[in-house]
Amino acid sequence: MFEGFSPETFDFLWGIRLNNNREWFLAHKEEYVKYLYEPLRDLGRELYEPFSRVPGLNLRVSRIYRDTRLHHDEPYKGDLWFAIRRDSDFWSEHPTLYLDVDPRGVSYGLNLWRPKPAAMAAFRRDLEEDPKRFRRILRKAELETGAKFQAAGYKRPKPCARADMDPWYNWKGDITCAVEEPVGPGIFSRELKDRAETVLKALLPALEYFQKFTG
Repeated sequence: MFEGFSPETFDFLWGIRLNNNREWFLAHKEEYVKYLYEPLRDLGRELYEPFSRVPGLNLRVSRIYRDTRLHHDEPYKGDLWFAIRRDSDFWSEHPTLYLDVDPRGVSYGLNLWRPKPAAMAAFRRDLEEDPKRFRRILRKAELETGAKFQAAGYKRPKPCARADMDPWYNWKGDITCAVEEPVGPGIFSRELKDRAETVLKALLPALEYFQKFTG
């Protein structure tokens, strides 16, 4: 059962950021497992439970080891996360509910990192056909989470027939709605699970909306 992260969680994360090498990691591997990986895994399992009945959504918990095939200079990640999403060869093309832990604290919410251009074209068509639908989903999510949607836009804005759709019509990717909590007592207790669950549940309609275009 998740009982909260601890100061040792963030001591380890700062340590691996400043000493990203095999010797330091092996000397602190027990701390990684006890204070970072196991609490994150337990939290992920508990938060996934309400979503386990949603068709197609699965839980993925990251590990600290980088993929050596990608030729990273550093062998270990500086943060750890879990994701609730569809399985895919290219996960970044699909909306994801997530929780991330890094040396500064915890963030959780929804992200659609690199959707295909065709998916965003379908999104724009939907805005044109029924602009109220997305506004309802967005406003309800922002009200219930207390967070705002943000996104990267096209460098050359696409012409939009309606000015009231401009804020969203030129979204390109890295679409995010997330809550950030700094290191402190608030994330050292089980109450973090309750807050994150409230936010992720509130973002489920947005995830399902974007899945219509990315699926």
